Amino acid sequence: MLSKNIVFASPYVAEIREEEIKKPSETEVVVKLMVSSISSGTERANLIGDTNISIGKPSSVFPRRCGYSSAGVITEIGSGVTNLKVGDRVATVWGTHSQYMTISQNNVFKIGDISFEDAALFNIATFPLAAIRKCRLEIGESAMVMGMGVLGLIALQLLKNAGATPIIAVDPNAEKREKALACGADFALDPYDADFVKKAIVLTGGGVNVGIEVTGIGAGLEGILNCMKPFGRVALLGCTRNSDFTIDYYRKVHGPGISLIGAHTLARPQAESSPGWWTLKDDIETMRRLTALGRFHLSDIVDETHSPAEVKEIYERLANEKTFPIVQFDWRDFE
Repeated sequence: MLSKNIVFASPYVAEIREEEIKKPSETEVVVKLMVSSISSGTERANLIGDTNISIGKPSSVFPRRCGYSSAGVITEIGSGVTNLKVGDRVATVWGTHSQYMTISQNNVFKIGDISFEDAALFNIATFPLAAIRKCRLEIGESAMVMGMGVLGLIALQLLKNAGATPIIAVDPNAEKREKALACGADFALDPYDADFVKKAIVLTGGGVNVGIEVTGIGAGLEGILNCMKPFGRVALLGCTRNSDFTIDYYRKVHGPGISLIGAHTLARPQAESSPGWWTLKDDIETMRRLTALGRFHLSDIVDETHSPAEVKEIYERLANEKTFPIVQFDWRDFE
């Protein structure tokens, strides 16, 4: 049986390939995708041929495949799988944009009656969730999120649930600032405003306690450091693939006692959660509970939904547009 899969064949070239579905091993399952989400930063880096895409070592190998946050229905299970069954509605992590996906049972999580659109964002949502945990946010502390892409918008919702007050969203795009206010921010600021730092310090009564830096660029990190209160904590959530920048560490980090925290999602325990450091499994379960209780619906932030048949157009936009929307692929009618 064949599956239609999205593949980055070479730099700037995304296409659909029909490929045989891999038979599941003893500990694997086959999932028929319903919805998958584009993680624009990671997928753009892979699409354009960025070699700095791995924490391990640089890679220039193509083809490449993305789509690590998705949801679907199990159609087949391996002989050793006991906690999942055919027909289960599931969220998947570390998979690909594929019509049918063979994946480890450890990367598949039951979602009950939660929508596929919400569940397809669960893996992405665990990134800011882990960053907030690592900052040890306490109820009543102020927070700032620099960058209103998918990670930033989800971070706002999580910070609101965690009791951060006030929450400041930062982005140069006016439309994104408006969206941030709808997603839980108390205030939204333009980082290029001449009074940006002064406004942030006034709004927080002396400076920000917890900063979530999502842009992955030096200017974003410096901007958030300029707003921090002494002894504040800053999570480096954005992937800073270009290290060609510097900041005044002595005055902006060392002197005020700021903690810079590496918040890559893979920097987490594998087997057991502890305060501030939770496993992926436990964070996925957190997202399921928050969604099931109606605390928020992640899919509300999605701007566009497209058929995988539009792959060429979508990835041309991702490669070339300065501001790319939050996009999901709907696989249900794609044959």
